[in-house]
Amino acid sequence: MQNKSSMLNFTSKTAQLTRTTRTIARVIAFCSLATLGVSAFSAEPDWPTKPITLIIPFATGGTTDIIGREVGQKLSEALKQPVLIDNKPGAGGNLAAGLVSKAAPDGYTLLLSTVAHAMAPGLYKSLSYNFMQDFEPVGMVATTPNILIVNPKLPVKTVPELIAYIKANPNTVNFGSAGSGSTEHLSGELFKSMTNLQITHIPYKGGAPMMTDLMGGQIQMAIETSPSATPHIQSGKVRALGVTSMSRSPVFPDVPTVNESGVKGYEVITWFALMAPKGLSPNVEARLSLELAKVLKNPELLKHFAEQGVTAGNMKSTQLGEFIKTETTKWTKVVKESGAVVD
Repeated sequence: MQNKSSMLNFTSKTAQLTRTTRTIARVIAFCSLATLGVSAFSAEPDWPTKPITLIIPFATGGTTDIIGREVGQKLSEALKQPVLIDNKPGAGGNLAAGLVSKAAPDGYTLLLSTVAHAMAPGLYKSLSYNFMQDFEPVGMVATTPNILIVNPKLPVKTVPELIAYIKANPNTVNFGSAGSGSTEHLSGELFKSMTNLQITHIPYKGGAPMMTDLMGGQIQMAIETSPSATPHIQSGKVRALGVTSMSRSPVFPDVPTVNESGVKGYEVITWFALMAPKGLSPNVEARLSLELAKVLKNPELLKHFAEQGVTAGNMKSTQLGEFIKTETTKWTKVVKESGAVVD
């Protein structure tokens, strides 16, 4: 009887020891996996280890290019790696977006997207990318109002005078843009539809060549972004008639808004956002977002932005994603109501 009891105790202890051994083995295995995870996780903060390419979707000299180069330089200093600017103009910014959407999501290829990319789904029947699904938002870079500008030889000095002139001379005024589907394009189409004016859209391959023709008198008006228009307004080579935001620009406090000039409800804000291909590592996204936020507080950059009527962005990735959805819905409706088409 005693031997039987001893045997039972031995069996019970053996089973308990086996369970304990299995538990220890699981803990060791878990710790090993965790260690591997930490190692993999810890490796990513070394990013970046080589130059980063920032794709600009429009030609050199335009607002997107100006902002991209300024921010790219500061990011290069912060990340201690070159940020190479690569201009890929074409198809209203869609060529560049399509290229970046198919790039490796490793943080070494980025896109400076603009409001034009939120306009594109309403303008184009088919795109090689889905702006809301194929990109990871990193952060808002900047916002700026557009400015309605005309060639100084046009005999108008206010928005009401411009409207009266166009009505008296239908189909004689052309408005230029950085390309079909660009913010300047839809700014003009919205103005055209809200005023019932007969004006013709002339698309260019970028804001710089468009501005050259506006100053030369080949086209008569444009609704251009503030950084691109500002130096030419200040030099007197073009004349500012109205600002497209609901409040006046601190750079041109004497220039009324288009809204207060009689085109009630007219509002266009151009924005610029840093985007990466879908699948970007959360660690790299967090580092990029952090460094971008620091750059956008740089006093030198802020001073230059202010001189051009640009406001630094303060929208992080989650907010930016929701903002893009709202903007896409808004501009799809504008395209439909204005009847804008891609030339």
